[in-house]
Amino acid sequence: MVSKGLFISFEGSEGCGKSTQIARLATRIRDSGREVITLREPGGTPIGEQIRNLLQYDEAGKAMTPEAEILLFAASRAQLVREVIRPALQRDAVVLCDRFLDSTTVYQGVARALAQEEVQAINGFAVGETLPHLTILLDLDAAEGRRRAAGRKGPKDRMEQEDEGFYESVRQGYLELARAYPGRIAVIAAVGGEGEVEASITTVLRERCHGLF
Repeated sequence: MVSKGLFISFEGSEGCGKSTQIARLATRIRDSGREVITLREPGGTPIGEQIRNLLQYDEAGKAMTPEAEILLFAASRAQLVREVIRPALQRDAVVLCDRFLDSTTVYQGVARALAQEEVQAINGFAVGETLPHLTILLDLDAAEGRRRAAGRKGPKDRMEQEDEGFYESVRQGYLELARAYPGRIAVIAAVGGEGEVEASITTVLRERCHGLF
């Protein structure tokens, strides 16, 4: 991927605190005077937001097959990459994304048991050469993640309604992915207070993203 900006994705199971940490990091980067864009997956574009609603809350999504699910995620991601992420990186912006292709590798490839080679092909077609420079994996015990997700206000999406076995498969899938790509994926324990987790993330950013702070 040829670009001037910095692309950081945040991954982890439900309830790990991605949204909170993205918001805190975005504020610090913005205060430093640099352009920062925060995105979520699926979503981030008008097309993506429509797909997000179908995937997460629409009644029609209840009968969705794993194959249809992965293709919808890929469609949202393909649009986001070309409409938002690539132009932002060319402007030297910092892009912070709540989930990216690793979520598909884990949720659909591992937890939904789709063939890994097919998942990789779909991911590759959707993103091309646009990969995160760094991925922050917020690791959390499956039972604790499920407890936190259950405490959120508002309706539960399809993923939040899965059982603990699904959550554990997701966690183990992420950890295996981190072992496979240690140069890109940094594992942060998502326990303790928000400030403690933020400090751990900052340490990683100073080590791997020179000049960000």
